[in-house]
Amino acid sequence: MAQRGLIYALALAGLAGCSTIGSILEPERVEYKSAGKAPTLEVPPDLTQLQRENRYAIPEANRGTATASGYTLQQNTRPVAATTVAPVVTNDIRIDRAGNQRWLVVKQTPEALWPQIKDFWQDSGFLLVQETPQSGVMETDWAENRAKIPQDFIRSTIGKALDSLYSTGERDKFRTRLERAPDGSTEIYISHRGMQEVLVGQQKDSTTWTPRASDAELEAEFLSRLMARLGVESTRAKATVANAISQPIRSKLVKGANGGYVEVDEGFDRAWRRVGLALDRVGFTVEDRDRTQGMYFVRYVDPDLDQKKGETGFFSKLFSFGSSDDKARTAPRYRVSVKGSGSTSQVAILNNEGRPETSQTADKILSLLNEQLK
Repeated sequence: MAQRGLIYALALAGLAGCSTIGSILEPERVEYKSAGKAPTLEVPPDLTQLQRENRYAIPEANRGTATASGYTLQQNTRPVAATTVAPVVTNDIRIDRAGNQRWLVVKQTPEALWPQIKDFWQDSGFLLVQETPQSGVMETDWAENRAKIPQDFIRSTIGKALDSLYSTGERDKFRTRLERAPDGSTEIYISHRGMQEVLVGQQKDSTTWTPRASDAELEAEFLSRLMARLGVESTRAKATVANAISQPIRSKLVKGANGGYVEVDEGFDRAWRRVGLALDRVGFTVEDRDRTQGMYFVRYVDPDLDQKKGETGFFSKLFSFGSSDDKARTAPRYRVSVKGSGSTSQVAILNNEGRPETSQTADKILSLLNEQLK
């Protein structure tokens, strides 16, 4: 009995320290476990809902709303690929970079790459909660990097019996965007969003999920793994991504007569793609987009204005159990306008009627985008 009590006490001590010990994670140790379960039958996605484990799930009141807080704070079972897709020729893959944004350029069509990338994420331990081939976007569920949990003495002694009790207190999700290039190749963008569990309350007796900054190095890790999946030797893929040449700063904030805008030192095609990636990384979920007009349609909640209305801000409610999503549904809708002029482009914020937005909120959105587009 005494021995069992000692083991139990040691286990609890190990759990209490796992979050801090996990910070010494080796960069190459990545082993994700999705927050959800894969369906047992092949059912159309509009007819079923993935079941989630409360222990891993991070609820979102509305996926079409984002706030600046995410930037500033910045499977159990897995489906098995039914077929093996032949890798592409390595000379047909390269990495491009602008600032801290990296992306792959592959000489294949989005239609040919889509099933390969889908299998890549599933084999990496993720479930996909969004698959829209028409717009070239897929998104994973929230998942935990189990490799961040240390293989300490207690865990090794007790074994896998209590493995499910260990948690890093962090969750990650990834969005992949495929864009068709003018020459017929495909640009592949991977963006990361992170959350962490923190203690709240005067007695620190409860927890809530709060956003972490997007991790450019984690994005680079999965880009190199995807390169390897598509046929590039693993060591070469890592070196190629790590040594991608950084370009000079390509954006700046400009104050204009009708409000501010971000001036990007790139033509429309490239600026349009990079703005889409910037919106993904900051945490915006684009409700709609119109490339012909150069328009992204998003919703935005100003966290500063929301916090003035009470002690509990919108963003903390958004990721809390049992929260209401009424505010998310009624959040202001904005348009992010991208207009090209020769070798440069302008990114501006419009209101829902399409007129220039000159509020402080528009300035905050532009600031967030400028940081991503540099």
